[in-house]
Amino acid sequence: MFCPQELFTYVNEKLFSKPTYAAFINLLDNYQRATGHGEHFTAQQLAEQDTFLREAMKTAVMKELYGFLHQQNRYSTEQEFVNDLKNMWFGLYARGKEERDSGGFEHVFSGEVKKGKVTGFHNWIQFYMQEKEGLVDYYSHICDGHWDSHPHVLALQFSWDGYYKEVSSTFIGSSPEFEFALYSLCFIVRPGKVCQLSLGGHPLAIQTYTWDKSTYGNGKKYIATAYVVSSTQ
Repeated sequence: MFCPQELFTYVNEKLFSKPTYAAFINLLDNYQRATGHGEHFTAQQLAEQDTFLREAMKTAVMKELYGFLHQQNRYSTEQEFVNDLKNMWFGLYARGKEERDSGGFEHVFSGEVKKGKVTGFHNWIQFYMQEKEGLVDYYSHICDGHWDSHPHVLALQFSWDGYYKEVSSTFIGSSPEFEFALYSLCFIVRPGKVCQLSLGGHPLAIQTYTWDKSTYGNGKKYIATAYVVSSTQ
């Protein structure tokens, strides 16, 4: 169903000047969206990854996540944790024919196009910015829950510069560090499974998938995708 209106009618862009938001936004244009074209990070783009991780680790939610995983004996130091986050999210692998044409961060947050269809693209900030540029044509959404003090979850239909996405789920209004922490938690403790959580007393499920065709480190797996599971999907 075509919707003549945009999804976002107003966003206070002062929010985007906050350190984690600004660092996150700098990462979104570091990729070629079409699979089959190898990604090659510049020195500046690699530095932008480090900046985002550094700013994210200053936040309460990421400190809480590290503390939990440290207690679970999954990481002995914060630096070990950060290094693993950089590998699992920003490490590249071959989703198409070209070597190293994709990665977890690109797929989940920035979005990709494969075989003429949008894949990934589960972030509201990217959606807002692409819609503002006239590149996203929003069709419809279904709201899953009305939470006064927590982000909404939407199931969306849209096209991105002419490429269609039939169903995509996303948080609306959440911070980059919140989503990054939540997806990282579920990928680390429940890789490739549905991760059942409670957010402010509301049930929430996150689905992650591992990339099984290549590994990093001592056989560790990259993130293939991660997204919030809407009850409408």
